[in-house]
Amino acid sequence: MDRFQELKVFVAVAETGGFAKAASRLGSSPPAVTRTIAGLEQRLGTELFARTTRRVHLTEAGQLFLERARGLLSDLESAESEVTGEARMPTGRLTVTASVTLGRSILPPLMMGFLNAHSRVTAKVLLLDRVVNLIEEGIDVAIRIGELPDSTLIARQVGEVRRMLVASPGYLSKRGTPKAAADLKLHSIIAFTGLMPNNEWTYAGERGASRVTLQPRFEINDATAAIAAAEAGNGITNALSYMVAKSIREERLVPVLSNLCLPAVPVQLVYPESRLVSPKVRTFIDYAAPRLRVALQEVGVKVKATRAKSDP
Repeated sequence: MDRFQELKVFVAVAETGGFAKAASRLGSSPPAVTRTIAGLEQRLGTELFARTTRRVHLTEAGQLFLERARGLLSDLESAESEVTGEARMPTGRLTVTASVTLGRSILPPLMMGFLNAHSRVTAKVLLLDRVVNLIEEGIDVAIRIGELPDSTLIARQVGEVRRMLVASPGYLSKRGTPKAAADLKLHSIIAFTGLMPNNEWTYAGERGASRVTLQPRFEINDATAAIAAAEAGNGITNALSYMVAKSIREERLVPVLSNLCLPAVPVQLVYPESRLVSPKVRTFIDYAAPRLRVALQEVGVKVKATRAKSDP
């Protein structure tokens, strides 16, 4: 069998989690898929999948091979497109991920505008409050907040965002405004757990980043709910600047201890490094970057126009 076809079958099984599902995607039969994987494993001399009665799971060797297989198939697709004169024509399915709150506020109009401009592209958006492995989960582009430790990713910065504490004017008038980080222990804390792991708030101290451990009165893993609780006068909460920009403008919330906020962190469009970036990804990055800068500016995020390869 053609080795690239073997790779397509392998990737389909890895992404669907089963031989029957992979066969359905490929227009093949489960026995044919099973034989292909068995032959591939025999040729490589190692198991790529651990089988159970309900599902197959990648082994450690399989996870490593999946990354390489996707890269080879992507390069082949791009090379064939370039040879046939379609390198500049974006086609296929584009998968984009972002955090839930940021994605809700800016991604729907951005994605629909891109799809309206490129009729041969379809899109899938995953809003997740966790950092995903783009290669392992088959994601083309991510909008990420923070520095990137993975040097295999390419990043184009479109803005900066700052972590901050906020409370309602009514709450502060009743309980007083904290003047130092230690004062937070005297207040009702509404913890958005996505930004306050282990109930620790990190701030800029005299000797660099410092931490204060708090005892939240209310903990929740949804930023919108935490902000609503703070607007209702129930305490001080933590948020990213774009999440509370409108509330601050409308004076429903005010910043607390803003002099102790850590430096801003970047907002970046991120995609896996490849010798040949697929047309759909290249076109989307060029389309999305300037529009994201405008959208982020509208929600109170400081914007930048830099482009850089991420460093470890």
